[in-house]
Amino acid sequence: MSWLPDDFVHPVLVPLPGGGHHLRPIREADTPLDYPAVMGSRERLWTIFGPAWGWPAATMTYEADRADLLRHEKEIAAHQSFNYALFDAAETALLGCVYIDPPERAGADGEISWWVVDELVGSEVEQAFDALVPQWIAADWPFEQPRFLGREISWSDWLALPEHPRA
Repeated sequence: MSWLPDDFVHPVLVPLPGGGHHLRPIREADTPLDYPAVMGSRERLWTIFGPAWGWPAATMTYEADRADLLRHEKEIAAHQSFNYALFDAAETALLGCVYIDPPERAGADGEISWWVVDELVGSEVEQAFDALVPQWIAADWPFEQPRFLGREISWSDWLALPEHPRA
């Protein structure tokens, strides 16, 4: 049994309120924008995602990032998991990401996490992004029990939960 209904069609463009930014599924071709965004915010991102995912490693190369984005692109096409990138209107800057994954831990049917680059921390864009993600998940995704990692549950509490029966 898939974690999503067979007829589910994932959104391909999600505007943030205000019109200056949007989300879309990430692609391998986004590596030139993704790599500097991730590595430019790596220390803070490691404090969020490092203990659970081991990401982003201090030694992550451009080629490793490219391979990771290709994996994400293939997982999106197969509806295995989803990585949406936050872009400015012209897609000249990648400013963050949202991860929508099948549950690894019991008690949820989808696990969602997200981040912005260091320069957006505390900004109106981050506030709009933080408000949008749960609303978007509720409106456009078929989850009954989504879990917002690092938001409604700490990463350490999430890691302490039992594994999901399907994980």
